[in-house]
Amino acid sequence: MIKRNELLDYINNTLQPRQIKDYCPNGLQVEGCEQVKKVITGVTASLALIEAAIERGADTILVHHGYFWKGEAEAIKGMKKQRLKKLLAHDINLFAYHLPLDIHPELGNNAQLAKLLGITIERGLEVGNKTSIAMAGRLQQPQTAEEFGATIEAKLGRKPLVVEANKDKIETIALCTGGGQGFIDMAADQSFDAYLSGEASEQTIHTSREMNIHFFAAGHHATERYGVKALGEHLADKFGLDVEFVDIDNPV
Repeated sequence: MIKRNELLDYINNTLQPRQIKDYCPNGLQVEGCEQVKKVITGVTASLALIEAAIERGADTILVHHGYFWKGEAEAIKGMKKQRLKKLLAHDINLFAYHLPLDIHPELGNNAQLAKLLGITIERGLEVGNKTSIAMAGRLQQPQTAEEFGATIEAKLGRKPLVVEANKDKIETIALCTGGGQGFIDMAADQSFDAYLSGEASEQTIHTSREMNIHFFAAGHHATERYGVKALGEHLADKFGLDVEFVDIDNPV
């Protein structure tokens, strides 16, 4: 058991959300009970995840995708009302960390995905930016695009979109989980062999083909399961909390 604000302070000190400009508030987004005993972690604070937390008797939810995004409608109605109503009715805390959880060098989505796929991260892709969202490194075992695509499918349980730019084996690779496909241009300019992200845009495919850089889109949800899971496991070890990761499947 730990007090809500003590847990908040610890996570904030770990992830340092004030160091990066984000699209949503990071930290405690919905206040619930003061004492934290049971934590459910997940990618997105969807209604399905909230209901899973209620079923499991959780008092706290910790996610990567929370609420109150810049530019969204401010009125509390429809989907937003239903989600908040459930949280408030059951006195459940909602903690959410977006970009700070992407970039953390140990617990972050990029770091955890790289570890899973056999990628050694060497630096940030955004040269000179200490809080680079995209990362750069190399495969521990060079592979062809076909081989690496098979590795992704085996590890993530999801067949990725693969654009094979050439027949050469991949050694250097840049990556950004989730909707980070726009960084492919930066990766191509820096002559990386391949770029990995969660999503693809129409223009991403042209960049891959014309700039001769392999591209892999492994799914927004699939690439961002591992940071919040690692953070939850870390908190369980640190404070002896009952923490459970719940994966609400999402094909995107």
